[in-house]
Amino acid sequence: QVQLVESGGGLVQAGGSLRLSCAASGRTFSRNVMGWFRQAPGKEREFVAGITWRQDRVVYGDSVKGRFTISRDNANDTVYLQMNSLKFDDTAVYYCAARGPFRMDVATSRAEYAYWGQGTQVTVSS
Repeated sequence: QVQLVESGGGLVQAGGSLRLSCAASGRTFSRNVMGWFRQAPGKEREFVAGITWRQDRVVYGDSVKGRFTISRDNANDTVYLQMNSLKFDDTAVYYCAARGPFRMDVATSRAEYAYWGQGTQVTVSS
């Protein structure tokens, strides 16, 4: 089992930056593929970024490429999402997610992630 708690959301002006954190507990964190998703009101949950446990593969959703950076600190059981050049359309609830054990690659489908945090709200004012 992996428990996930996000933090770092808030209100920011367009063009600004935020860094989200996801603190994980559970003995398998360092081996889990981790991902960030987001969901805006009335929209489907969308893949944002994912990272393997060795950090040798990182995948981004098209809408955030070049602006967001995912990273992880396995020693401290934390994954981060650095968000720069924020746009109004980035407004959403952001969720941290973990794939189950023995799932070694980044997946972009929410169905491939077994564990989820409660989400943190990011609001970008235009």
